[in-house]
Amino acid sequence: MSDNTLANEATGAADTSENQAQATKTYSQQEVDNMMARMKGSLEKKLLKPYEDLGDPDQLRVLKTEAEKRSQEQALKRGEFEKTLQEMAAKKDAEISKRDSIIKEYKVNTPVLNAAAKYRAVNPDQVRSLLQPSLRLNTEGDVEIVDSKGSVRYTDSGAPLAVDDLVREFLDSNPHFVSAAPATTNTQSNVGRGTNKALDITKLDMKNPEDRKVYAQYRKAQGLA
Repeated sequence: MSDNTLANEATGAADTSENQAQATKTYSQQEVDNMMARMKGSLEKKLLKPYEDLGDPDQLRVLKTEAEKRSQEQALKRGEFEKTLQEMAAKKDAEISKRDSIIKEYKVNTPVLNAAAKYRAVNPDQVRSLLQPSLRLNTEGDVEIVDSKGSVRYTDSGAPLAVDDLVREFLDSNPHFVSAAPATTNTQSNVGRGTNKALDITKLDMKNPEDRKVYAQYRKAQGLA
């Protein structure tokens, strides 16, 4: 074997050893971190390129956080505003209710009590309570007399029925609610004897035992007892 051949073989062996050494080269943690950082930067640059006009991503995050905070604050303010509106509405309703109560007392309760006393009701307050379903205030604040269906009642002349008319009608239909004047001796004797002379039961005093007896005889004579 020639010297040249030996030299070539030695050179080839050296090259092979060097290639194997390069193939088995290891990287430090710092080198790996640097490569990952470069790769991440490259990817971020590529992905964020279409949004460069919007500004720096970190600034955008700050702006988003501030916007969310303002939104929450505004929501709280809206809640307080709505609460204030509800309180104002409740106060207004209370004032309206108080006003309606005063109007009702002046235009309904007092006139009914006065009319009941005028027509000698035994208990004006009881008459007022019994007539409550037939009385109401309209949107203009005027008193209306209504029937069981809620329709406004009118007189034969076409005028709205008045409180005085309602009370008189009720007491005429329910004479036992009327406190009458004491009956005379002649009236009592006429009832007892069954004469045809009419008995004015509105003049009977139901607090008087004698008058109650006369009224009982009257009801019996009329077939009501």
